[in-house]
This record gives sequence, C-alpha cells and structure tokens, in this order.
Amino acid sequence: MQIGCATPLMTDMAMEIRGRDLVTGLPRNVTIRSSQIMEAISESISKIIETIKQTLEKTPPELSADLVEKGIYLAGGGALIQNLDKLLSMETNMPVYVANSPLECVVKGTGKTLEDLEKLKTVLINSRKRR
Repeated sequence: MQIGCATPLMTDMAMEIRGRDLVTGLPRNVTIRSSQIMEAISESISKIIETIKQTLEKTPPELSADLVEKGIYLAGGGALIQNLDKLLSMETNMPVYVANSPLECVVKGTGKTLEDLEKLKTVLINSRKRR
C-alpha cells in the first residue's frame, strides 16, 4: 500500500520487506521498488480497466451522461493504488476520483443498504434467482 502504483512514479520508491525465503525456508529481508510492484500488479490492473470499459459500453445512455459529467469514483482498497485514478481517467477519457476514506465507503454503503433493505429489494441482485 505504501509504494504500490499503477503507473510509474516520479521517483521509484523502495521499501525493505521481511518474509520467508522459499528456497532456504529461512527469514530474509529484501528491498523492493515501486516499479517492481507496478510490474507485479499490471496484469490485474489491465483486467480491471478492461472490465470497466466493458461495463461502460453496456451502460444505458442516461447513466453514461451522468458518468461523463460527474465522473467515476473509486472506493475500497484498490482505490489506494497510487495513480490508478489517473490511469483510469486516461483509459476511459472520463474524470476519475478517489472517494474520501475509500476503505470505509464499502462498509458504510453496505450498512446503508441493510438499513433500507426493503426499499432497495428491487435493485439488489439475488444470487439464488440467477441459478
């Protein structure tokens, strides 16, 4: 979370991490760089971008207009990946924002949904019906 990024940073950051060496089985410290993290997560980031693009293609025109005007908001842990908002904005040609307290947004939204469950029943997906 501290040095991970979706696009190269101005300064490649480094961090020492501790873990178990899979060859020797012994504890070991290594230094990793933000560029290494970026490379490691690049395939996952590409899949996220592709899924967002596919979703936007299927979005009804009236909702698309709102998205173009108001933008996309990122929430959850992935929103904390440095430069993900900038990369998504470049890929979608839309404004992209990181929500305030992105880690809390998901749980707060779930709480609000549970408070108004009866009112929201018509828009919630029931996985039992889909089978």
